[in-house]
Amino acid sequence: MLFEYTLVHWATFFTAALLLNISPGPDMAFILGQTARGGARTGFSAMFGIWSGAFMHVLCAALGLSAIIAASATAFAAVKWAGAAYLVWLGIQSLRSRGGSCAAEAEEGPICLKSVYRQGVFVSLLNPKVAVFFLAFLPQFVEPAAGPTGPQLFLHGLLIIAVAGLVEPPLILLGGRLTEKLKSSPTVSRWMDRSLGALFIGLGIKLALSDRT
Repeated sequence: MLFEYTLVHWATFFTAALLLNISPGPDMAFILGQTARGGARTGFSAMFGIWSGAFMHVLCAALGLSAIIAASATAFAAVKWAGAAYLVWLGIQSLRSRGGSCAAEAEEGPICLKSVYRQGVFVSLLNPKVAVFFLAFLPQFVEPAAGPTGPQLFLHGLLIIAVAGLVEPPLILLGGRLTEKLKSSPTVSRWMDRSLGALFIGLGIKLALSDRT
């Protein structure tokens, strides 16, 4: 029967999904970094961007497209270098910021929020390690008697994003409260932007040095 699983299956899967979502990584660093820079609204924009990129990775895994990136050194390298360059570019932009700009724009209009959302999409989408991860992780929960492989991969990928919906919003709200107390200081705002810039550049360098394993 389609999508028929045991309680042991679900217990194992959701435990693994929870551990994956609470472990630190580039996506979480991007979300919390944007929260520290512009507050909770900016953090949620970053979160939805990351989720959108993750959804596209899940779709690619279900369709078998992620296997191409995992198997082809050229495809992996192309996506990796594009992602690394994008992260470094974001880092340079933050380092050049005068501080507090995103927080101010987030209160006045949706321009910065849309920009952060787009950045989140590309940060997730241009990370080939995410594609390889989904390709390696999701098949472990495919059951031969539960239907075709593609729909099962898609279902479990969506559930990983759903678990993120339980983990990340509370962290964003907590970070947003701390930011509200600090962003009134221009000096603190500037150093938040500098820290975010250094974080992006560090993530870009780490991605550039990564391989398919």
